[in-house]
Formats: sequence, structure tokens, C-alpha cells
Amino acid sequence: MASVRKRVTERGASVWDVRYRDNRGRPRCRTFKRAEDARIYAKTVEADVVRGEFLDPAKGRRKFDEFAERWLASCAGLKPKTIVGYRSMLRCHVLPAFSGLAVAKIEYSDVDEFLGELRAAGAAPGTVRSARKVLRLVLGTAVRSGAIKANPCDGVRIARSEPEEMHFLTMDELLRLADAMKRPEYGLMVRFAGLTGLRAGEVGALRIGRLDLLRRRAEVLENVSEVTGYGLVYGPPKTYERRSVPIPPSLVEELAAHLTGRGDQRDAFVFTSPTGGPLRQRNFMGRHFKPAVERAGLPPDLRFHDLRHTCAAPLINADPPAHPLAVMKRLGHSSITVTYNTYGHLFPVLDEALTASLDRAYRHAATRAEPSASGHQSW
Repeated sequence: MASVRKRVTERGASVWDVRYRDNRGRPRCRTFKRAEDARIYAKTVEADVVRGEFLDPAKGRRKFDEFAERWLASCAGLKPKTIVGYRSMLRCHVLPAFSGLAVAKIEYSDVDEFLGELRAAGAAPGTVRSARKVLRLVLGTAVRSGAIKANPCDGVRIARSEPEEMHFLTMDELLRLADAMKRPEYGLMVRFAGLTGLRAGEVGALRIGRLDLLRRRAEVLENVSEVTGYGLVYGPPKTYERRSVPIPPSLVEELAAHLTGRGDQRDAFVFTSPTGGPLRQRNFMGRHFKPAVERAGLPPDLRFHDLRHTCAAPLINADPPAHPLAVMKRLGHSSITVTYNTYGHLFPVLDEALTASLDRAYRHAATRAEPSASGHQSW
């Protein structure tokens, strides 16, 4: 139980000491200038200890920076690109606002004000969302450490990002873009991406040994990304799921011709830089893809990722349309929800096909259930 005792300081002032034991049984004391404040604190700390919610005041006085460093250390197992993004967000936005503050002093209103200032400064919704995420993760470390009871980021709402406009190329436009590539192998790469739906990083990391041209399949086991400070980083695909993707027969002969003389280089990349080294997406986009987009007369904001959308659209609009689960597996989405969120506006075609199928079944049943001679329905 907490006890309150009056004491006179050396200067003759009256103070009240609250003495209690924390959740580990360690003796503690906190001093107040007013008796009422001491009694309130005594009741509060007693209840916290009983409920197991006692917080060490010393931990709450620790600086935000300490928990930021601790959180970053816990991110060591994440992908390098993710770590670099976290570090950048922490350095550029979060630390300038919260560095030096005692973590227990950070409240909901501080978080709301911080995000509001970012928006007022013109930060994109995605940047605001990333800043809140990093701040929430750091403060989550403080919660787990027993420095604060609740995360002040919880309940703070921010606007959703406007989805990026997707471009769905027709087959004629896809071929026009491929033909506009000055290097034939890059024209083949555009057609390959548009007909298989592989991500840019999956195309860049695809190795010869993972192409089975006899079975017309590509094994997607790896992804590559260019990360500042790390260079080219190779790792598992985005969703960590390995998949086998069919290759349209029309591309098999082109791929075979492209790989002529390289059959024994199983670990070599299918698509490379002009000098034969690994393909760097940034260089490829600036030196080859964007100029070809302009030459082909296509939208200037066309991205390589839109080739992936170009692959999805014919699958969904086919007759009969592909099942959403098949589209998910083909594109390597983490869940069917991602597929619906990305391409839901295309699936009404599938819904119409299902409705037509139900209508045919109903008409067939109705035909068999014509009125009997007695005038009663046989069903």
C-alpha cells in the first residue's frame, strides 16, 4: 500500500512524500508540494500496481531518440530498401519534431499537430502516412518497454492517398512500345513483361536457369531493387511467394533466339544492361523506356509497372473471364483482397458472366417444369 507522509525540508517548507513499492517490489518515493496531489497520486499508483499497469517514471523521462535507435536496431532483419526508407523518414521528418522530448510527454495532440504541419508544408498523403507509421512504430517500442501506457498515434486519422492512375495498353500499343525500343532485346523484355505480368524487379532478377522453354514457364524466385547505400539488392519476390508463370507460346521462339549461345550460363540474367552487366531499372527507365514511350506516342506518365496491369486486363476480360484467384496466383499478389482492390473495377465482366450462367440454368429448369395436363405445375 502507498503511504503519504508530511516532511519539512531544510528550508522550512512542508512537502508530502508518497512511498510505495512498484510491480517488482522495489521501494519508491515521489514528493509533492500539496497534500491533495500526494493523496491522489497514492491512490492512482496503488491501482496501477494492482492492475499490473504501473509505469516506471524514470522510463517515461527517457528521450524519444533512445527509443528511435532501439526500434531501428530491431529492423535489422527487414529488406534493405525498407530500412533505408525508415531511416530517411525518421531523419527527415520524425526526429526534427520529437528529438529531445521525454517519451511520456508526447500526447495525441502532439501527433495530430505534427501530421497537420506536414500536410500544411505540402507533403503528399503517402509521406504523411509513412511519417505516422514510423512514429507509431517508435512509440510502440516505448509501450512495450513500459515507458508509456498507450500509443498516442492510435486513433489519429489521415487522408488516404489517391491511387495512381493505371494504364492498360492494348496489344497493339504494347507492340508499338516494344518496336519503339532501339535495342531488340529490350523490345522483347517489354513484350515479356506485358504478357507474363512480372514485376520490374522480377524481370531484372530472372536467370536463364529459371526459364523452362519446353514447358513454357518461368520460375519467379527472386527480385532485385536498387537501394541507396546498398546498390543492387537481390532477395525473394515482394510477397515472398515463389511462383511458376506460364510463358505465351508466341514468346518462346523469341526467348530461345535471344538466349542462343548462352544455354550453359544458367546463373546469368535473361535481360542485362547494354554492356552485359545486371540491369539497373533507373538507367533503363531514363535511357530506354521513357524515350520509347515518347516515340510510341503513349501517355508520358506510363510506368513499367503498367505492363503488369496490361497483362491483368486481358485475363479478366477474356471469354470466359479468368477467376480472381487465378489472376492473384499469376501476378503473385499476397491475397485475393489485393487483387480485388487493384482490379475490382474490371471484374464486373466476370459478374455479368456469372449472371448469364445463372440465367441459363434458370431457363433450363423452367423449360422442364412446364404446367402438367391437370393445370398444376409439376414443380
